[in-house]
Amino acid sequence: MAPEHRFLPRFAAEPPQEDLPYGRWAERLGEEFLAGVAQLDVDAQELGEPGEILWYPDRSWHGRTYVPGTSLTANGYELFGYVRFVPPPQDGQPSDFSAFVDFTEETAARNPDWQLDLCDEVIGSWRGESGAVAAMTLVWGHPLVSGGRVATAELANLAVDQCELVSERFTLIAPDDYRHDLLEIKLFGVKGQELARESLYGEDEEEDEQAPGAS
Repeated sequence: MAPEHRFLPRFAAEPPQEDLPYGRWAERLGEEFLAGVAQLDVDAQELGEPGEILWYPDRSWHGRTYVPGTSLTANGYELFGYVRFVPPPQDGQPSDFSAFVDFTEETAARNPDWQLDLCDEVIGSWRGESGAVAAMTLVWGHPLVSGGRVATAELANLAVDQCELVSERFTLIAPDDYRHDLLEIKLFGVKGQELARESLYGEDEEEDEQAPGAS
């Protein structure tokens, strides 16, 4: 077999191990998520009361498990983030909980042209050849078109992670912004046909990232 032309981490995270959170486990994660909301540097009355938290498939990487979530507020903002913890040993309990939460007014309802509703957050880095560094990025979301089965993360058309949809939701962990290549998220149907794709970057931002001399 010939050497790989593109040397970078692929499928670095464990696939989802559990069902989507429910019951007491969902309540436990919700406490952490809302604690993260309380730390936001914004007037709580401006955001509005959080609604139900929608949980996404778990993914584990670098000794931590990430369970992303989103919630629409009473004033039309979206809260997005994740709860992170150390997975339990056999017959043990998870530990070392922490949460990251942010908010946005850019929701799917305000962007009817979207095909995928995506959230993302950098959770680490990976050092590659010649000092190049990839941003290991947690991506979660759901399709806004029907018929999807698998979501993939692709860097320069090379699949670096994938996740089967669970209740129309997916979570990915993949290297991004590596040697001027930027992640694209793609949705595929049952027969392997591509149904949708979205970049993590707006068109103007993507052009700036790929321009010569861009940082």
